[in-house]
Amino acid sequence: MPKSYGSRARIAPRHPPPPPPRARPRPCLLALAPVCSPSPLSARPRPAPSLRNAGTPSACRPREWARGAATRAHSCIAQKGGRRRARARRGGLHCAGGEVRSNAAGCPRRYARGVSAASARAQLEGLIGDRTIFDRWPERTAGGERPAAVLVLFGVLDGHPADRDAQARAVSRDLDVLLLARAATLSTHAGQVAFPGGRLEPADRGPVDAALREANEETGLDPEGVEVLGMLPELPMPYSRHIVTPVLGWWASQSPVRAVDAAESAAVFRTPVAELLDPDNRYTSVLRRGGRTMRGPAWLVGPESRHVLWGFTAGILDAVFDRLGWAEDWDRTRELDLEG
Repeated sequence: MPKSYGSRARIAPRHPPPPPPRARPRPCLLALAPVCSPSPLSARPRPAPSLRNAGTPSACRPREWARGAATRAHSCIAQKGGRRRARARRGGLHCAGGEVRSNAAGCPRRYARGVSAASARAQLEGLIGDRTIFDRWPERTAGGERPAAVLVLFGVLDGHPADRDAQARAVSRDLDVLLLARAATLSTHAGQVAFPGGRLEPADRGPVDAALREANEETGLDPEGVEVLGMLPELPMPYSRHIVTPVLGWWASQSPVRAVDAAESAAVFRTPVAELLDPDNRYTSVLRRGGRTMRGPAWLVGPESRHVLWGFTAGILDAVFDRLGWAEDWDRTRELDLEG
């Protein structure tokens, strides 16, 4: 009669007991597949789960957590769930607090609210005195340039809806910058998007006076409502033979803006900075002229994105965003061909 090998057996078995069963696979730390093969790294202790992410699909949790989990359970990435996790990460399905939206996968999409307006103003003011912000700019020409100034005016949108529902990690959605589209009939830089500005006149006491005067003439803004933060290093504009001083300003008291003179400005618009930082809105401009090919940053801006922001103005904004750490990675192979 066979002896019992159960837990209560009292008679020694005639044959040695079978070997213990093989260890069962442990649950996958990424919670994307039912099980995964054990990994030496999977035995490491995990931090306690955050209540902030309770009920949130794992593919949508903060990137910091996801990167750590992917390291601890790297053996799971090859499975179907891991591939789905990787696709979600490439698609930006992360939750960093702030506004929640749904994406095509049905996962809530969260965006950081960005820095406050006061913090953005302080960061912009910190650029004053930075002599290296335009280090990548072309060398100054041989001389003879005429002095000019532009007003780089940032502020907070006054409830006017943006054309795009853009988001940015670094700034709040209401931060904006003042731009205008030059009239197509002008002799130089016709139709281009630019900052308000122009040449220094004899009555101007310097670049600040010239920038505020030109901004008033072109957009109708009240110069008394502009807080001048300071001046950035002057820049050459070889095509029109100008040496331009960017004057950095902040809306202290907002006033209406419009295209005052149709002979100078075709449109005036306040563009949300979040739109300019959104990687989906960024391009590389390509201009072929005189056997040369010139490339630079570019955007589609203004009402219905009808205007191309490129060249001198785009270069200033690109340098400011990079220096402040606001810029996000974007696809530089997306090109906009410009007419020479």
